[in-house]
Amino acid sequence: MPSFASGDAKNGAKLFKTRCAQCHTVEEAGTNKVGPKLYGLFGRQSGKVEGYQYTDANRDKGVVWDNQTLFDYLENPKKYIPGTKMAFAGFKKEKERNDVITYLQEACK
Repeated sequence: MPSFASGDAKNGAKLFKTRCAQCHTVEEAGTNKVGPKLYGLFGRQSGKVEGYQYTDANRDKGVVWDNQTLFDYLENPKKYIPGTKMAFAGFKKEKERNDVITYLQEACK
């Protein structure tokens, strides 16, 4: 099974901007949009951003977000959490997932 490997944060920022930013923010003062804000993502349990209305599936999953859980989730969010309302189909390429996660590590501390 593939696992997370450090990627290119600059490319990850570009991917985030084109595929994720319409629904998510990464800034500390960011707000929830169509999706929850991602600041403070690492080490947080799924379904736990204050003020965001999650599906039961996200709240009940109980996953703690780290490099590997994000790597697995971002391949196919609907498969990883059946019942999620996240419409994004996923990053099928391992390199893209690694790059986005590496960017998120820097942006969401």
